[in-house]
Amino acid sequence: MPNADATESSDIDKSQDSKSRHRRCIVTNRCLPPSEMVRFVVGPDNMIVPDIVGRLPGRGIWLSADRNTIKTACAQNLFARAARQAVVVDDQLAERVESLLVRRCTELLGLARRAGQAIAGFVKVQGWLRGGQAALLLAASDGAEDGRNKLRRIARDVPVISLLKAAELGGPFGRDQTVHAAIAPGGLAEKFVETAARLSGFRCIAGIQEKR
Repeated sequence: MPNADATESSDIDKSQDSKSRHRRCIVTNRCLPPSEMVRFVVGPDNMIVPDIVGRLPGRGIWLSADRNTIKTACAQNLFARAARQAVVVDDQLAERVESLLVRRCTELLGLARRAGQAIAGFVKVQGWLRGGQAALLLAASDGAEDGRNKLRRIARDVPVISLLKAAELGGPFGRDQTVHAAIAPGGLAEKFVETAARLSGFRCIAGIQEKR
């Protein structure tokens, strides 16, 4: 396969330096940072494969991170045009990307938990918020509103992310369900925010709230 850097040079916004190079969405034609997009490559059997972490070899095909953009690319056969070859596209590609983004969020949360950088449970989260130990407050999207509101009032300047369901939040903590969690400052929190921002384009809920 061709080298990705060589074949993607036309997709880079030349006005940006090497640390903030943008990619061009094949649907909207907008140049955006990779953190706001989803990368795809042509995999085995010419199948279009989502590359959530951005490490798969091959020429990248970039789309804005939202469900409608991916569905448009599928409907208009834009993957084949961008790849310059016949490709196979999963009918449920947008749903697959959503699932992969959820998995990436839970993987990052699991890494944070094992590193002692994430906790779960109302009382523990409340303690972290009061002690200034939390960089992010996570609230299950299907959790009770009263509990979420109590923690939001304590959170103050801490961003609140409410994208994952209680069952999805619970997995990294070895629980069936978790309604409240928090992540400490650091690289894992930053990666979680980036992944959650992309996931918000696939879940029609008020997922990320910046506290003022």
